[in-house]
Amino acid sequence: MTSTRYDGDSWDLASSVGATATMAAAARAIATRTDRRLIDDPFAEPLVKAVGIELATRLATGELAPDGLVEQVWIDLAKVRTKFYDEFFREATNAGITQAVILASGLDSRAYRLPWSPGTVVYEVDQPRVVEFKTRTLADLGAAPTADRRVAAVDLRDDLPTVLRTAGFDPARPTAWSAEGLLSYLPPEAQDRLLDTITELSAPKSRIATESRPNPQPGQEDRTQQRLNGLSDRWRLHGFDPDMARLRYFGERNEAAPYLTDCGWTLNEISVRDLLAANNLPALKDDDMRMGDMLYVRGVRR
Repeated sequence: MTSTRYDGDSWDLASSVGATATMAAAARAIATRTDRRLIDDPFAEPLVKAVGIELATRLATGELAPDGLVEQVWIDLAKVRTKFYDEFFREATNAGITQAVILASGLDSRAYRLPWSPGTVVYEVDQPRVVEFKTRTLADLGAAPTADRRVAAVDLRDDLPTVLRTAGFDPARPTAWSAEGLLSYLPPEAQDRLLDTITELSAPKSRIATESRPNPQPGQEDRTQQRLNGLSDRWRLHGFDPDMARLRYFGERNEAAPYLTDCGWTLNEISVRDLLAANNLPALKDDDMRMGDMLYVRGVRR
């Protein structure tokens, strides 16, 4: 059971925002099982099983078909989103960047499955209970990081720079930053502070990847909340009650892409609509949430 977000709230991977990370991993497990052409995340399924949400486990393992519970578009988005960030880190590594920060890392397993260059340090940032759980679970599975993985256990609304530096982060080195599926779960002012902090900690030639959602048109957020409430209602029938609409922050905010440009980043952008087409996946239907207009952006610090 979840409640409305508030300043200082916390969670694990079976509650509140943490449960969204678990359902995202379940979508990656489904996508991996059905289409390794775009995604291959062998850790998604065992991590979801370890969290213990029954619905997520049954979906991740294939015991329960996603029909009616997870729309195909969410699985397709898991495919292209995972590929987008995988390619971002591969390109950063190939460009000689040996320091990476994965913000709100959740059940992300890139520190264990990507081919990082020798000497690369990967910092995983998330709530203490989240990173501790993943570290322990992957160790129990016998998994070993493919980079020098370091944990920065901190709420992104708190003192990120201090915790990163304590873990060994060097702001004088170019860094590859990812903020995947994150910004909508931060209040508008916390989003701006986070993007400012990333910029301040980024040496020239650092890289960033995130999403930039357009501000809502009249009535759009009502439709989005209705869709999320409908999804929660279907999941509730299977004993899982995340109350998805209460986990996000709605309302006007600075769009990430122009904000980052103003901060001194040179960006490349691609819409969800074009990303699906580029990967030969079906176009969005009945896009009343304007998902197709959301931009995936990556850029370099000037």
